[in-house]
Amino acid sequence: MSNDAPRTKPNVLQYIGYCYGRRLPDSMRNWVREDLAGKGAAIRIMVRAAIPALIVLSPFWLIPMSLYLHLSTTLPIFIPFVLFSHALNKVYRRHRLRQHGLDPNLVDELPRQKNAHIHQAYIEKYGPRSGPSSSHDV
Repeated sequence: MSNDAPRTKPNVLQYIGYCYGRRLPDSMRNWVREDLAGKGAAIRIMVRAAIPALIVLSPFWLIPMSLYLHLSTTLPIFIPFVLFSHALNKVYRRHRLRQHGLDPNLVDELPRQKNAHIHQAYIEKYGPRSGPSSSHDV
């Protein structure tokens, strides 16, 4: 008996490849959508960016020296990884959604739902916004 049904979640090797840029099969689009646009997506991307930095910097902690020297040799390298992964989070998630054939605007779906009542109150008080949609779509 063979299992011919397409997988909806990646196996370990697919997941590791996916974490660092590989495309998953179309049968896993729902999983990709939840991973990149669902709750906790920003934190997951930041952790995935930090792991290679930690692997590269971990040998410095094997060298016998003071805690101050350990921190001064690794933190100036590690902190930019964290800051850049935070700053470029939405850009990277939009790219990955596009890579998998999904709408890149899904990145803003949860904040849009969370703040829908604020936008609705604005419309009720001042009327619909005018101007290009990109000027007020957050």
